Amino acid sequence: MFDHCLYFNTTALARQLERVWSDAFKPYNLTPSQAFTLRAVLEKPGMLHSELADTLKIARATATRAVDGLMARGLLERRSTKQDGRESEIHPTASAMELKDDLNAASARVTERLKGELGNGVFAGFVQQA
Repeated sequence: MFDHCLYFNTTALARQLERVWSDAFKPYNLTPSQAFTLRAVLEKPGMLHSELADTLKIARATATRAVDGLMARGLLERRSTKQDGRESEIHPTASAMELKDDLNAASARVTERLKGELGNGVFAGFVQQA
């Protein structure tokens, strides 16, 4: 019935991927969105909220809520910028730094699994279109 429905099939795929990524980050008590937010800040400490939003392709308000949640867990902190006191940089805490290699390894395992299941070409095609 929905064989040719882009909406139905992409939504079904998104639900399946959500489960795979949730399982990958469960040992760290992080949701996929929390883990990817944390990984982005770990990769570039000191980024601004607007940079984080651009990196994750989400609204700035969504990025702010994600940071707030990770701050409450002691994984991120905000620091005022030297240029503008109204803006703040986002930095990982020492606890977050301890998770960096494990989170990257968990992500790499999922990526390799998906490449194996989908094939490198199909996987690359999906990622490039996103």
